[in-house]
Amino acid sequence: MTTSEEVLRRGTKRRSWRAIAAILAVFALTAAACGSDDDDDGASTTQPAPETTQAAAPTTQAAAPTTTEAMAAMPSGEPIRVMTVTTLNAAGPTYANIANTANAYAAYINARGGIGGRPLEVTVCDEQFDPAVAATCAREAVEEDMVAVVGSFTFFAESIVPVIAESDITWFGPCCPITPSELTSPHSFPIGNQPMYAVGAVKRAIEDGCGAINAVIIDGAQIFLPPMENAIEALGQSFGDIIILPPTAQDYSSEVAQATTGADCVIGIISETPYITWNTAWAQSGTDARQYGPQGNLNEISAAGNEEATDGDIIAGMYPDISTAPWDEYRLALDEGGYDTTEHDYNSLGGMGTWAAFVAFAQIAETIDGEITASSFFEAASNTDNLDLGGMVPVLDFTQEWTDGLAGYQRLFNRSVVYSTLENGKVVPLTTDFEDVSGLATGNAG
Repeated sequence: MTTSEEVLRRGTKRRSWRAIAAILAVFALTAAACGSDDDDDGASTTQPAPETTQAAAPTTQAAAPTTTEAMAAMPSGEPIRVMTVTTLNAAGPTYANIANTANAYAAYINARGGIGGRPLEVTVCDEQFDPAVAATCAREAVEEDMVAVVGSFTFFAESIVPVIAESDITWFGPCCPITPSELTSPHSFPIGNQPMYAVGAVKRAIEDGCGAINAVIIDGAQIFLPPMENAIEALGQSFGDIIILPPTAQDYSSEVAQATTGADCVIGIISETPYITWNTAWAQSGTDARQYGPQGNLNEISAAGNEEATDGDIIAGMYPDISTAPWDEYRLALDEGGYDTTEHDYNSLGGMGTWAAFVAFAQIAETIDGEITASSFFEAASNTDNLDLGGMVPVLDFTQEWTDGLAGYQRLFNRSVVYSTLENGKVVPLTTDFEDVSGLATGNAG
């Protein structure tokens, strides 16, 4: 069996990052088409501090507090400037939920006194699914003296992280680290945990009594297989069949037939758009097998129209469901900002991951004595050993790298999973306690 280290090494050497971006759609968060208010070069927009004109990101912008008490709490002084990078204008996947969440957090925290009494100013840089534009975002972050790049997702982090690291700017809180720099650079502090949710799906399937398990992997995401195979072998089973799914197809009937033959459970590492086509074929097959899939992809959007066939399917994820207590303020911020939560999926890796990143950024920034700069924030983050986000993710220790885990994943601080299920097409939380799958990812069941 090919080791995870070999897969990582081959993937890094043989593919350009543009090619990787094209095939790694499985990593994608919930894709949502949405434009942005671009500046002259089309790269970025800014959520200004309260005393300037408000950016028109949401459908309806929440009004500033009007009570005397609330106004007294309004932040003042030099703003703390950060950037969020994602894709907004492109032919491929776009992530308006990330941009909206970043702006919603800025409006929410500024209406409540800011960070240490100072306003937070967020610039959303649209990298347009282009590594050259991503590099422009990185240079802008340096030129504009950003404190950090917070809560971002891009396939082109390799064009960003090395550039900003030279100025001690932190790549902070990405939900879904997929590039070498994100997983190895000391300036990267992921809060998400790819590919651990796939390991969690294996764990849950066996705990649920699945005796014959097949796997379906979108072509290009074979990097998920080594930790999945490590896990299933450690738990005393093996995959009956592994189907590599073409990322674009009008019909997946033949692949569904192959996946369900002799299987009572199927683990899918599939992104949302292919899942829509897949679930249609799944329903038409009449199978009684149960699906296990990733948070933000096996969801209400991909199950729509096939609610009965997907009923009881299990979702493995990084974050507890958005309906649970850790996300009370997130739901409130979206409501105050007038964001249409039916238009984009905020119960997703991108939405919840971005909110968690900003909460973590504020928590660390408030521990800094003196000026909050890129260097002082990097130092504070590097020395954070007890980051407690109230149940959004496990308590994280940024001082301890995963040096005895998967090769090339040492900056993966969060290696735990939670589960949800589909009930009549709706995502319903199953668990809120985090289950650490570090050992299973490396083939250790103990």
